[in-house]
Amino acid sequence: MFRTRFSRRLPAAVAVAGLALAVAACGGESTSSDGTTKAAAELKPNADLSKQSLQITVWDGYTPKELPERVKTDLKVQDLKIALHDTNETAMTKLTVSGDSGIDVAFVSGQYAQALNAMGLLEPIHPELIPNLANLYPEATQLSYDKGNKFSVPYTWGTTGICYRSDLVKATPTSWNDLLKPPAWAEKKVTMMTTERWLALPALKSLGYSINTDKDEEIAKAKELLMAAKPHLLGYDDTTFGDRLKSGEALMVEAWDGWCPTTDEKQNIKFVVPKEGSDLWVDTMVIMKSSKNKEAAHAFINYILNPDTHRWAAENINYKVPNKAAMDKVQIPEGSLLGIKPAELLNGESIIDLGQGSTKYTRLQTEVTAKS
Repeated sequence: MFRTRFSRRLPAAVAVAGLALAVAACGGESTSSDGTTKAAAELKPNADLSKQSLQITVWDGYTPKELPERVKTDLKVQDLKIALHDTNETAMTKLTVSGDSGIDVAFVSGQYAQALNAMGLLEPIHPELIPNLANLYPEATQLSYDKGNKFSVPYTWGTTGICYRSDLVKATPTSWNDLLKPPAWAEKKVTMMTTERWLALPALKSLGYSINTDKDEEIAKAKELLMAAKPHLLGYDDTTFGDRLKSGEALMVEAWDGWCPTTDEKQNIKFVVPKEGSDLWVDTMVIMKSSKNKEAAHAFINYILNPDTHRWAAENINYKVPNKAAMDKVQIPEGSLLGIKPAELLNGESIIDLGQGSTKYTRLQTEVTAKS
């Protein structure tokens, strides 16, 4: 099964903070107490979409290749152009360097949507233009970074845990400490992620801290654990850990659930969420306030939420979609993690934007992963 590879890296908080100030200085709209921007555009439910065109930015392979032609045919828009970004950081640069990026709809992870909204760059979601919002699981409307889907609509979601070779480990992993303090039989057979917030996640959770902490003393203790683990690791790996498990080079790895190859034909790779808990990550769709095609942008999101469209993500990139009507149509392969229930996902702690506090994680990542 094809599976795309991309990073959810956090943008440098200093840059984000600076851009927020720049937006404010240029008259960017303020946010209300519920997190939405004031003075939402007046949109026409019956607008002639044939006079509008769309440009979206998304990760490569994250939507069907035939999507542009399908959207043009089914929605009758003039055109749909797709720009690609490889990381959230790239997307943020594209969306914030000028007053008008030319992008109508952006696919970004939840905490980035939160940051964009704080800058006043997002159009509030007009639910009357997206009737297929009714297809979402109730849990998908209660995401901590955007309760009620006021400025974003979830596209995929999942969690992080330990992916392991069940036939090679001498004891089934149950704790983040199995990665942080690997037993002798797993020496140099363990990988952890290098992306800032996910690098810190195992240590923070093992210590009983929030994955959103910005307390210096807690981050310092997490760093101690990560530095102590470093000599015992095979390496830091966000992309090829599945292949390393298949070859036997690695026995246990930190992994996003959709990238843990539990459907491999040998059926010897398993996934577990450690007892200390984990995260809930979400990739979302947002509409830029600068868009001149807002009715078409809402129609596009509504089209994505059509069950026959949205199911593609689950079937082709192996990520769960927060769309009950779509998931009900998915044939879940044996061993697949697509069957994780929404209520289970909500046991995870949502990663939120920390603003200036994110620089602490950037510094942590640099110090921990630096070559000795």
